[in-house]
Amino acid sequence: MIEILGTNFVLIFVAMLLLCTVAVRIGDVSFIDAVWGGGMALLAATTFLQLGGAGSRAALIAAMAVIWGLRLGWHLFTRWRASGEDPRYAKILGPYKEQGRFASGAFKRVFGPQAVLLWITCLPAQLGVAASGAAGIGALAWTGAGLWLVGMVFESVGDLQLTRFRADPANKGKVLDTGLWRYTRHPNYFGDACVWWGIWLASLEAGWPVALGGLIGPLFLTYTLTRWSGKPLLEKGLMLSRPGYAEYVAKTSGFIPLPPRR
Repeated sequence: MIEILGTNFVLIFVAMLLLCTVAVRIGDVSFIDAVWGGGMALLAATTFLQLGGAGSRAALIAAMAVIWGLRLGWHLFTRWRASGEDPRYAKILGPYKEQGRFASGAFKRVFGPQAVLLWITCLPAQLGVAASGAAGIGALAWTGAGLWLVGMVFESVGDLQLTRFRADPANKGKVLDTGLWRYTRHPNYFGDACVWWGIWLASLEAGWPVALGGLIGPLFLTYTLTRWSGKPLLEKGLMLSRPGYAEYVAKTSGFIPLPPRR
């Protein structure tokens, strides 16, 4: 297992180095968001391939991570192609560009840390697949798959509703408060969390040592989405740019879907 995890870390680190050179060439690192999902899909797939003879539980865990990662990666990649440079990254790397140190800034502030964080967050899938071996699928793994499915629905439908809302010029400056967005301000973030808690739950079937080792993944992801770079930063900007957003916040759950408050 140590050999598999070590190989995966080297793989994702080299991939980030190569992608950093692409970012330097085009002068934009914003596609890193798409790499987050694609990178996890890569780690889960390479873990499965390194096993040689894998059973149905290992295949299930790997498939959950790969399907989620490819969908999210493609969605964020197409959004980046349509929208261009993300203002968040432009602000972070602006001083480095001015000083002629964009390459070092891109790796030090974006691609290097993302390699480590991506590998850590993906531990439930890596450990779950590696420790499952030829084992079959039990009740815990099926329960985890059910939670994963709930997350995929929330994330996919939420993203689709938001994309359609933004595509309508009549909605410019307005707040999306229909569909899944009526019950939670962040159905896509809630879906992300469900997906990775589901993968962790499936890995629990491989034993408590594996589950404890991978617990940092969904814990870190949930903290990031709700307390760090996800919800807080996004809502801070929306409060300034959307006149009706404060009212939306007052009546709509911040994360877990709930009926709207009066």
